[in-house]
Amino acid sequence: MADNDPLLNRLIDALRVLPGVGQKTAQRMAFHLLKSDAQKALQLGAVISEAVEKIKHCSICRNYTEETVCSVCADLGRKASQLCIVESPTDLLALENGTGYRGYYFVLMGKLSPLDGVGPEQLGLDRLEQRLQQPEVEEVILATSATMEGEVTAHVIGDLVKKYNLRSTRLAQGVPVGGELEYLDLNTLSQAFDSRTDY
Repeated sequence: MADNDPLLNRLIDALRVLPGVGQKTAQRMAFHLLKSDAQKALQLGAVISEAVEKIKHCSICRNYTEETVCSVCADLGRKASQLCIVESPTDLLALENGTGYRGYYFVLMGKLSPLDGVGPEQLGLDRLEQRLQQPEVEEVILATSATMEGEVTAHVIGDLVKKYNLRSTRLAQGVPVGGELEYLDLNTLSQAFDSRTDY
C-alpha cells in the first residue's frame, strides 16, 4: 500500500481501534468494505454514526440504551431485592442469556485499575452507593471477573455493601482465575451464578 493513499490509511487506522484488530486484519476489513456493495458500506457507516450519537448510559444502572432508562431497569417484574454488579454490558448480556437471574444490575463500565487511571469515580461508585441505600435492596451479587483487578473491585464494593448491612455474594464455582465472564460457556456461567457464596 502506497503512502500516497491517506484516506485508505485513515480507514485502516480507524478499524484498528476495534478490539483484537491488528494491522493485517484492519487492512482486510478495509479492502472488503471497499470492494463490497458500496451501499452496504455506507449503511454500516451511517449505523455506527447514529449509534454513537444516540446510545447513552441508563440513568439507573449505566447500561447502554437509547432511552433515559434501559429495558431491564424499566421491567417492574424483576426482583428489586437483588442487585447484580457487573463490569460491562457484555457481562450483563452473558448473565441474562446464561442464567435465570431476574433482579436488577449496576454496570461499572470497567474495573478498578489505578495504573490505567480507573478509580471509584470512573466506576460510578457514588451512584452505586445511592442504589445500596434503597430499602428494597437486600442482596448485592458481585459478578466481577476473576482477574486481579476484578477481585480488588469486588473487595472495595464488598466493603461498601457492608456499610449498609446487606448480604453480598460472589460468583463461585466454574469461573477460572483470570477468566472473563463474556468468554465463559453458558453452562459454566449458570453453575457459577447458582453456586455463589457469601463474600
